Amino acid sequence: MCGMAVQDGNSAKAPEVPPLFSTSDQCMACHNGLTTPAGADVSIGSDWRASMMANSARDPYWQAAVRRETLDHPAAQPEIENECATCHIPMPVTQNRAAGLKSGVFSNLAAAQAAAPAGLLAADGVSCTACHQITEKGLGTKESFTGGFVVDLQPNIGRRKIFGPFEIDKGRTTAMQSSSGFVPGAASHIANSELCATCHTLYTHALDQSGKIVGELPEQVPYLEWRHSGYGKTRSCQSCHMPKHENMPITSVLGQPRERLSQHVFRAGNFFMPQVFVRYPGNLGMQALSKELNIATLQTFEHLKTSAARLTIPNVQILAGKISAEVVIRNLAGHKLPTAYPSRRAWIHFTVRDGNGETIFESGPFRSDGSISGNDSDSDASRYEPHYSEISAPEQVQVYEAIMADDGGRVTTGLLKGVRYLKDNRILPMGFDKAKADSDIATQGNARDDSDFAAGGDRIRYSVNVGRATGPYTVQAELWYQPIGYRWAQNLRQQKAVETDRFVSIFESMANASAVVLAQVSAAVQ
Repeated sequence: MCGMAVQDGNSAKAPEVPPLFSTSDQCMACHNGLTTPAGADVSIGSDWRASMMANSARDPYWQAAVRRETLDHPAAQPEIENECATCHIPMPVTQNRAAGLKSGVFSNLAAAQAAAPAGLLAADGVSCTACHQITEKGLGTKESFTGGFVVDLQPNIGRRKIFGPFEIDKGRTTAMQSSSGFVPGAASHIANSELCATCHTLYTHALDQSGKIVGELPEQVPYLEWRHSGYGKTRSCQSCHMPKHENMPITSVLGQPRERLSQHVFRAGNFFMPQVFVRYPGNLGMQALSKELNIATLQTFEHLKTSAARLTIPNVQILAGKISAEVVIRNLAGHKLPTAYPSRRAWIHFTVRDGNGETIFESGPFRSDGSISGNDSDSDASRYEPHYSEISAPEQVQVYEAIMADDGGRVTTGLLKGVRYLKDNRILPMGFDKAKADSDIATQGNARDDSDFAAGGDRIRYSVNVGRATGPYTVQAELWYQPIGYRWAQNLRQQKAVETDRFVSIFESMANASAVVLAQVSAAVQ
């Protein structure tokens, strides 16, 4: 299937390398057709096919972001593409590594569109034989981060080891080896957070115009946030992102009940992209069915609304014509909220209505173009909204986000321009000691000195003059979340290319679906 290593179009002919991977269709034949006793479909293949793991190479935002970085830093294009490809199209990259070659992003995507053998591996994204061939070597160390996973590069055709959580008897081992060419074996590391950390702990290196490294940035480090939290010794990444079903077979062929089936939905925070895939399936080469993608979207909504955050208003009062209200956010996740890629943000939409139902105060309403009213960053690319301990004006908005700066201290959304964070007030998980956190996961900006911004959440006060309005008054707070912030999408206009233009167009066509309410609460005051 992939007997020749993939290479960039400008490279010499690559040496022959025996196949190290198979595409997912080789696994689905046996690992689909799984249903719970209640009749729910928990097939590994179809669940995975609608996930962001399966569609990591098809993601138009990722493609646009890579194109923007290569145009920003043309001298470093080969290195940028090779690093970005490592986690989004890991199979041809690893295949190339065995041949001593680097990999391109766009050459692989072109090969995928042409349905070339190596392109099929690229299109398969983070596939079955990618994750399940990662060995335990180096896991949890810094060397394993930024795509430093280790896969056996020796061919071993027909005898390659593939890891799972269960012991496999001789008969089933023989059956799987015969049908797939892989030999299954039990390995506990497949269920550990350190496996996920190889690609979900990413350091980027800021570059000047000549391609020289001028700084390093912890671009996304949810594993390190988790390790510093109260969840680090109690729950794994897989325990939250791969819900379990008890006493289930993991295969429909010769299957036997297992203690648990970890459902391969990889539920997380990106509800927007599955909707993009449904809207533009042909343009993006989708393999997942619209039904599967719609289910993935609904599951993500459910996960976010039940497992992300809680809001309370423990104290609200009116005195001398002024409403004073406290809003408390509790982070239910095992890492910062939001976490990972810094385009993600959450914010509070706060309103006060009078006795006639008229809005007399509003901070942070979401607009149909994907922006937040009053947010400095959305109106001016050079600015950002500070962290607040108290809000008393509509143009003040509490936005939980990471704001990067370049080596000149200017706000940027260019990953390879970022050298530090001017602001990081993403909501801390339970047990996270702000004072002892190292620099890679530290709180930055005004939130560092806010005593109400601490392990497990934040407390913010709102002070509203009611003027001539009459009560009773209704105070409402909503916590909104957006995977791709308005400024991150709009800044792609800085570099004109097919990929950047396409994503800006997609975002603008679906901007009103780019954010969702995670939690809400209301209270009345006379």
